[in-house]
Amino acid sequence: MIRIQNVSLMRGTKPLLVDADLTLNPGDKIGLIGANGAGKSSLFGMLRNELHPDQGQIDFPAKWRMAYVAQETPPLERAALDYAIDGDVGLRKLQAELEELESHPDADAHGMRLGELHGMLADADAYTVQSRGEQLLLGLGFSLAQMNQPVASFSGGWRMRLNLAQALMCPSDLLLLDEPTNHLDLDAIIWLEDWLKRYPGTLIIISHDRDFLDEIVNVIVHIDDRKLKRYGGNYSSFERQRAAQMVLQASAIEKQNRQRAHLESFINRFKAQATKARQAQSRIKALSRMEELAPLRAAAEFSFEFREPLAAPNPLLVLDGVDAGYPLLDEHGDKVGAKTIVNHIDFSLTIGQRIGLLGVNGAGKSTLIKTVAGELKPLTGEATIGKGLSIGYFAQHQVEMLRHDESPLWHLAKIAPTVREQELRNFLGSFNFPGEMVTSPIKPFSGGEKARLALALIVWQRPNLLLLDEPTNHLDLETREALTMALAQFEGTLVVVSHDRHLLRATTDQFIIVADGRLQPFDGDLDDYKDWLFKTKLGKGGDALPGQAAKAAQPAAKASAPAPVVTVSPAERKEQKRVEAEERQRMAAQRKPLETRVKRIDEQMAKLSAKKATIDAELLDPAIYEAENKDRLKTLVADQAFAVRDLETLEMEWLEIQEQLEALTA
Repeated sequence: MIRIQNVSLMRGTKPLLVDADLTLNPGDKIGLIGANGAGKSSLFGMLRNELHPDQGQIDFPAKWRMAYVAQETPPLERAALDYAIDGDVGLRKLQAELEELESHPDADAHGMRLGELHGMLADADAYTVQSRGEQLLLGLGFSLAQMNQPVASFSGGWRMRLNLAQALMCPSDLLLLDEPTNHLDLDAIIWLEDWLKRYPGTLIIISHDRDFLDEIVNVIVHIDDRKLKRYGGNYSSFERQRAAQMVLQASAIEKQNRQRAHLESFINRFKAQATKARQAQSRIKALSRMEELAPLRAAAEFSFEFREPLAAPNPLLVLDGVDAGYPLLDEHGDKVGAKTIVNHIDFSLTIGQRIGLLGVNGAGKSTLIKTVAGELKPLTGEATIGKGLSIGYFAQHQVEMLRHDESPLWHLAKIAPTVREQELRNFLGSFNFPGEMVTSPIKPFSGGEKARLALALIVWQRPNLLLLDEPTNHLDLETREALTMALAQFEGTLVVVSHDRHLLRATTDQFIIVADGRLQPFDGDLDDYKDWLFKTKLGKGGDALPGQAAKAAQPAAKASAPAPVVTVSPAERKEQKRVEAEERQRMAAQRKPLETRVKRIDEQMAKLSAKKATIDAELLDPAIYEAENKDRLKTLVADQAFAVRDLETLEMEWLEIQEQLEALTA
């Protein structure tokens, strides 16, 4: 059990925790959340005994083994697999002692200890450690060839994956993970989820990925107002409980304000009267004892929206027979060949499409995005660009491309040199860059603040095609939610690669997968993709996509037995065409009312979604939780519940009709 009792912690002059209390049970899987700078990483530092509270104490069993992800990775020449296995420090110590004794000139004299060591190594699963390490690295996206490469050859993001592998290799009773998904793509996150679900110890995760938290945790600890608040359930459950608390707190504040006004009125009227002096004094004491209730703040206060695009060409872009990849250069910079990543792309983008790109690590998603963005030229084939195409491109390393010695205002003025400074300041203020921050160099900004600036620069340009490659990597939950809402209302065309499944579900309506060097439609949702990953890339089985395994088997079945030759007379052919035409008319008559109803449902869902978005936006305004807005708050919460219920009803009806339409087609 972990007990945090009366803990206070200062960082410089800023209090992070004040008289905080918390109890966590063995085996709990805890999501630790809170605003950036609230003290999440500092709490981890206290658990690791790297920081010490200014007051209070933190206790957990001394025998517990703790594992966590190192933040630094030395540029070692050690192979990646060996580095990952080094995470099991106890095992490595036993192996080192065994090696030393076996190489000792008088090894026979240490026979008893050698026997003990072999037994201890067996207990530590030493004889399966190689395969366990390989499975870990495969799950985290490494190929078998990469496992033998030196640590120094990997980029910073891949070294962080190696550090994560070390933490997972370490036998532990308490596992601390600080943003473990930041350097992972979707397939690695899905694998990690499965691993963590089976982890038997106590787990504490700091994460801004709500779907990741929903899948794993059964407790949420929220750092808010310098306190630690425990909630049972996953992140979605926390949001529901938090919303209910806001309503109750608003009612409590209103009740307290009425009581305060009543006491003050009595005191003012009777404090000068001798006969009422005692009662007045007692009410003055009651008033002084009354604790001021602070209103709960909304979980997501920041919001923005994409401006309407200036043009809408259709199609926006067409790739015809394109091979996407990279030119190969010699030491003089001359092209000597090309490395193709995605072959023969026939792909067009039209107005209003909302596409999520899927595919395992290294399949070519980023290569495709760069080719669409024009950063990579097609190796073969032709790219046709619509007149008036305006691309907003957020790359994985967009934050690193900003000038760290310049200010947000400088960055925006660079792309809008003729616009008045005050207008630029107002725009940046809407992205939470107020006052002096707008003219300060961005070097000390957090990763989230830099990512928010990169998004602001894209929004200013009013693109009609958004290409987003992992846009949430540095964003906290509040900004992710704001981005999700903005993308859901974006009026242009969207292509997004993201490991944030909540964002993908809320903003896209079709998926395309990059697999085995080809681009092809993915007939399924994210749950189907997860199943496909475990059956193919993360487990055993073939690599057919959902719905394609049966199709793939059909040609072989046909080839095994030649079809007989059938002769059809002209009269029979004419009659066959007449029957087929009647069948098409009959099918059309059956489909028409269903298609009409689907259209009506789509219109109703669009209106309801817009209404819900308006309600959600109003609920994000802190002013709505003030006492004078109590009635409006109750109405909004009720309207939100009705909108969610009606949307679910319409969605179920829509799905049922689609199934009927599919049955008719079949």
